[in-house]
Amino acid sequence: MECFRVLSQGLFTTIQDIGRFGYESQGIPTSGAMDEFALRIANILVGNDENAPCLEITLMGPTLEVLSDVMIAVTGAEIQPLVNGFPRPCWSSFPVQKGDIVSFGPIKSGFRAYLAVAGGFKGNLIMNSVSTYTRGKLGGIKGRRIEKDDILISGVSQSGLDARKVRDEYIPSYSSEEEIRIILGPQDDYFDEEAIKVFLSSTYVITKDSDRMGYRLEGPEIKAKERHDIITDGLLPGAIQIPGNGKPIIILKDAQTTGGYTKIATVISVDLSKLAQLKPGDKVRFRAVDLFEAHKILVETENKIKEIKETLKVLKYFKVKVNDRYYDVGVEPL
Repeated sequence: MECFRVLSQGLFTTIQDIGRFGYESQGIPTSGAMDEFALRIANILVGNDENAPCLEITLMGPTLEVLSDVMIAVTGAEIQPLVNGFPRPCWSSFPVQKGDIVSFGPIKSGFRAYLAVAGGFKGNLIMNSVSTYTRGKLGGIKGRRIEKDDILISGVSQSGLDARKVRDEYIPSYSSEEEIRIILGPQDDYFDEEAIKVFLSSTYVITKDSDRMGYRLEGPEIKAKERHDIITDGLLPGAIQIPGNGKPIIILKDAQTTGGYTKIATVISVDLSKLAQLKPGDKVRFRAVDLFEAHKILVETENKIKEIKETLKVLKYFKVKVNDRYYDVGVEPL
């Protein structure tokens, strides 16, 4: 079903699901949503499978003409969704009708937002995923970001969906400085105790030379005991490389699958979503946890998603006519 015509594409808007797994040995990165938590909640709000493709919106949102009556949801960065210029709540689903214009105000905090449509967005299915990998021209729409005049297609959705909203206590807040939890290794033995101490006690700034492939950090240099290079081995999202200049690089979703720099630590999977909401100029600090604590945090996050799903508030939208013009008015039942 044709659901949207792109009137303007925003800064960098792509179709993403959770990612493309099992092809790293062939040099294909996982890609997928940078903030998996926000994507999963957006899909829950419109009754989709949690892995359904969404639009990942970076810093500046697109403007979309609605081509069919659909239910949509917006999560992630603090951004104001607008329907015909009138605000709709974020971390909420709401109906839009044929002829409506969906747009967005400026992002107030965070960096990436997610727009889900009931039925999920359609895209080029490559290696069991429609996630867009622009460097490899895979997935999405011809392997690229969306462009003006693109027609976006959705699948078949459930009928009779209610608009729903995440309870306030579950909505994350985003800061320009975050503590990121890491597990040391696999090459932390290349660094002496003092270097590890510097790494864990310093604040680093995300440089402008950062994107979905990785974040380059500016801050105190981390010196290896002898050398920074190793025999090339595997990389995964969250790996923190230390190249010869001593400045950390956090590997992210679109990065190469192998590398020859030492990896001092690996970001725990839950905190990849926190990283996704940081932009150039924002700051990060690192805190080491062990594998037991990382598993505990993961279980707590999965339980939180389950609680969110079970405690969604139902919203009711009514069409009201004022001065010969119709408006959709949202009401939260008591």
